[in-house]
Amino acid sequence: MDPRKYFAEAIGTFWLVFAGCGAAVLAAGFPNVGIGLLGVSLAFGLTVVTMAYAIGHVSGCHLNPAVTLGLAAGGRFPWREVLPYWLFQVVGGVAGAAVLYLVANGVDGFSASASGFAANGYGDHSPGGYSLVAGLTIEIVMTAVFLFIIMGATHGKAPAGFAPLAIGLGLTLIHLVSIPVTNTSVNPARSTGPALFVGDWALSQLWLFWLAPLVGGIIGAVVYRWVSNEPRGEVIGTDRA
Repeated sequence: MDPRKYFAEAIGTFWLVFAGCGAAVLAAGFPNVGIGLLGVSLAFGLTVVTMAYAIGHVSGCHLNPAVTLGLAAGGRFPWREVLPYWLFQVVGGVAGAAVLYLVANGVDGFSASASGFAANGYGDHSPGGYSLVAGLTIEIVMTAVFLFIIMGATHGKAPAGFAPLAIGLGLTLIHLVSIPVTNTSVNPARSTGPALFVGDWALSQLWLFWLAPLVGGIIGAVVYRWVSNEPRGEVIGTDRA
């Protein structure tokens, strides 16, 4: 086992949470020039594009426990590596949230709990007031589609070099649709970091943002494997993210 790939996953997930959630916390509502929903969605997509080119050849650039689990279920990633990847992804996500919290606290009166700190939620804590069922549904569906895109873009027969763009744009589109529902997770590590700093409701609702993405990741990967008719046991495309 090469520890460098684990550290690469931590660094990449740090960037996704710090820059993606940072866009939401620091820039989304900035007076007069706030980037809004479109800007935040693009920020999350760009974190994946930039890191995919930077560390895709090192770790595969999963940055997401649901992606790691889905790739394992789809025959693209060894099961023995799933838990180490999860550990470093969560550590990276928490570190990203910690640095963002430090920066956000540079303004008098900031409160992670009062602001929401880009945490994911449903019901009263959904940006649009959407129910638990709506949140569960959209997180499963969006993560399933995300894995479907990842599996296809990194397939051995896909055009080489374009996978990061397809995956990053896919994540951007996912955010454009689902930010109003749950603030968009599709990534348990992304959800865990901010939730630890918000506490209270964010921690009590965190279960959904682990369960739904993990279920969706498995569904998307298995469906893609069936659609593409990949031979079982053949690990392909994992270094092309």
